Amino acid sequence: MEDVNQMNKEEFVQKAGWVFEHSPWVASETWENMPFQSCEHLLQTMINIVQNAEEAKQLALLRAHPDLGTRLQMSEVSQKEQAGAGLDQLTKEEFEEFVTLNQRYVQKFNFPFIMAVKGQNKESILAAMNQRIHNAYDDEYNIALHEVYKIAGFRLNGIFKG
Repeated sequence: MEDVNQMNKEEFVQKAGWVFEHSPWVASETWENMPFQSCEHLLQTMINIVQNAEEAKQLALLRAHPDLGTRLQMSEVSQKEQAGAGLDQLTKEEFEEFVTLNQRYVQKFNFPFIMAVKGQNKESILAAMNQRIHNAYDDEYNIALHEVYKIAGFRLNGIFKG
């Protein structure tokens, strides 16, 4: 962490600004809280920044995530994460099921279905989508944010521990 703590704001945002999908504001605000004792401390600081952000910023963060299992344009890191879960090898029927569920989910919640896919497969993701689509808005909003935090944790570990 010593090298992280010596970064200027621009370097830090360049290095960690992508950890929260298309939301470099999280890293920018996090930098103000240096120094960090560990990667876990850094992640918790980032989570606190998001948790204390106004709802509009949180919603923008959720909406910055790509739909799972669709072929919409997404960041390179999202493509790799989804490929790791087999979402780049869906059959035509599976693809159509993901598209339909994603559309229903976005219609209901007004943000995409978000799940940390590391360690998951297309079957477990589909099962989670089918279950979570029945959640109340507030419950799903909180679940989506927690999934974003998991994704950020995986990404941070890849940068600073990998």
